[in-house]
Amino acid sequence: MTNEATFWQAVLSRDRNSDGSFVYGVRSTGIYCRPSCPSRRPRREQVVFFPLPQVAEQAGFRACRRCQPRNFDGYTNEQVALIHQACRVIEAHLDDDLSLASLGAQLHISPHHLQRSFKRIIGITPRQYAETYRLGQFKNRLREGESVTRAMYEAGYGSSSRLYERAPAHLGMTPTAYRKGGLGMHIRYTIVDSPLGRLLVAATERGICGVSLGDADAALEASLRGEYPAAQIQRDEDGLGEWVSAFLSYLNGRQPDLHLPVDVQATAFQWQVWEALRAIPAGNTRSYSEVAKTLGHPQAARAVARACATNPVALVIPCHRVVRENGDLGGYRWGIERKQRLLAQEKAAAQSVDSEETLEAAELTIS
Repeated sequence: MTNEATFWQAVLSRDRNSDGSFVYGVRSTGIYCRPSCPSRRPRREQVVFFPLPQVAEQAGFRACRRCQPRNFDGYTNEQVALIHQACRVIEAHLDDDLSLASLGAQLHISPHHLQRSFKRIIGITPRQYAETYRLGQFKNRLREGESVTRAMYEAGYGSSSRLYERAPAHLGMTPTAYRKGGLGMHIRYTIVDSPLGRLLVAATERGICGVSLGDADAALEASLRGEYPAAQIQRDEDGLGEWVSAFLSYLNGRQPDLHLPVDVQATAFQWQVWEALRAIPAGNTRSYSEVAKTLGHPQAARAVARACATNPVALVIPCHRVVRENGDLGGYRWGIERKQRLLAQEKAAAQSVDSEETLEAAELTIS
């Protein structure tokens, strides 16, 4: 979802006109609401936006009992089903020049009404959805090892010029470089002391690409170079200060979550798992099977575990929040003691936030 600043302003102003355009989830409570919900406004860092209630629930959030976002009368279940059908038609015709009129005819709805309903429910136009979906398919095929040419045509791009005029803005590099694991990329990194030992943070110009915890700098550096053997890697003690400060604030319990941009490559399934992990509220855990169920693949618990084990940006993607079915902590790449401390620290930070919000609410009531 785009334009989060606008959505946040709608939440702050309890804008009823925005109801139906999106819902927002609160990480610390695990609840999602409509923009006009009368409940006390959460802190911005606790909020994540979703285009539909169903998407919020797939991410592990439950509906607010006060505003009942599932029962919002701005759009009906039939309208949502119609727009979902429109999405499926668009996805099936990426190779075609599908016009709004043609799409409306297939769904037996006027082009004007379709455009208006689609943008209201999904948040973007049908054409924008087609472009976003097409690029997503292209990126997934590159991650799975297909050639640029084959991935281009299978994703529905009719020509290389159409692809290359869009790709740099969305991929941050050319498609060929993307497929080769960031060949020619410039990665900066630094290593600092943290409550959990030595912390390595590495980043490209687009976001965090590596996070490691350990006891020896040499081992952390070797791991980074092994992860990105084709990249230009340079130590930078000053340039990553803002992001390093965010990590240290999180590890010292001053904030319950990390919301930083990442620049990593993965399969489509890995991305699905990692997004599900980022949706787990701080201070909470999920089992591998629970994560698999939220993705619609209840038998994929082992695949979820592998996706957690191959996460290159620990802490930002919180794989430590996934545990075994019986509640045991299970394994952790950086050591089980670190996982235990992370979960305890997050729970305490989340409880502190909840306590502060309760106190603030009481003070407002008294005044």
